[in-house]
Amino acid sequence: MKTIRGFLSAFLLAVAVGGSILPASAADPLAQVQGQVAQVPLLRGEFTQEKQVAGFRNPLRSSGRFLLARDKGVVWTTTAPFPSEIVITRDRILSRQRDGSRRVEVDARQQPGLRSVNAMMFALMSGDMKALTSTFEVKAEPAAGKGWRMTLVPRSRQLAQAFTSVRLSGDRYVREVELREANGDVTQLRFSGMNETPASLSRDEATRFE
Repeated sequence: MKTIRGFLSAFLLAVAVGGSILPASAADPLAQVQGQVAQVPLLRGEFTQEKQVAGFRNPLRSSGRFLLARDKGVVWTTTAPFPSEIVITRDRILSRQRDGSRRVEVDARQQPGLRSVNAMMFALMSGDMKALTSTFEVKAEPAAGKGWRMTLVPRSRQLAQAFTSVRLSGDRYVREVELREANGDVTQLRFSGMNETPASLSRDEATRFE
């Protein structure tokens, strides 16, 4: 279950570039959000994470950068407080130290929970937003300016065992995420410095998916 919770961070990045395939309607807040969110093949940016662990006073903080390639997956690189990297593709999850000293690989095809979340993430990356409403109860509403807010509550018991709700807010991109876990932990994610160019992977970026 801990692996599923960690995997959700990459899923949230997929929401950030999910396309819109549902018909837009002025009376449908979710469709309005879909129309605002960027539809790009590649997205790079930075993140900060603050996790409040139930029973502890001081939160755990980390920061780093991410690379999301619609046809490949997500590279989630933590630079502080300790360098590490998670690479998620359609079939596997790879966790490693940036110097390559330690490497742990999980075959998502052998993990039913991870497989379901993985399939959902790639459906969103390809623009299949129906996966969102079939897996979550969704409440969306407009915010100041061109902003929006969205709350996701898992429908399946398996996901509900990991977290109770996800709150997202943003504009063209997801800017902030609040993840409330079933054990009482709360994680705050903030994304910044999003960049859609260059629109193709560099050689170094491509090798990190291998």
